[in-house]
Amino acid sequence: MRPLIDHIHHVAIIAGDYERSKEFYTRILGFEVLQEVWRAERQSWKLDLSVNGQYQIELFSFPDCRERASYPEAKGLRHLAFAVKDVDAWHIWLSEQGVAVEAIRVDEYTNKRFFFFNDPDGQPLEIYAF
Repeated sequence: MRPLIDHIHHVAIIAGDYERSKEFYTRILGFEVLQEVWRAERQSWKLDLSVNGQYQIELFSFPDCRERASYPEAKGLRHLAFAVKDVDAWHIWLSEQGVAVEAIRVDEYTNKRFFFFNDPDGQPLEIYAF
């Protein structure tokens, strides 16, 4: 019998500019810092972030990270979506923070509203109504 996967534990993101990404995920998106450690052997920061006290994002820095083509229809991880109660408020907030946001759309199957934007390294993110 196949064992059960309980839930997603974390999502790991490698930042091109660690301080800029840290500011984006904490100040603009509002994630709470759980722990920040310097890993000297890898010359890398690791920042653990809480999403509303439930989920965790690991933000890494590496001195030799490479660019990766990324857009919602690229092969690989398509995007990371965040569930929110007020899509309009998030659309306005991100715009006011200088984040380029796409127009709000409606999912044709769920009738839920959503929109895409990118983190400082161009990783595709989504705000989705729940």
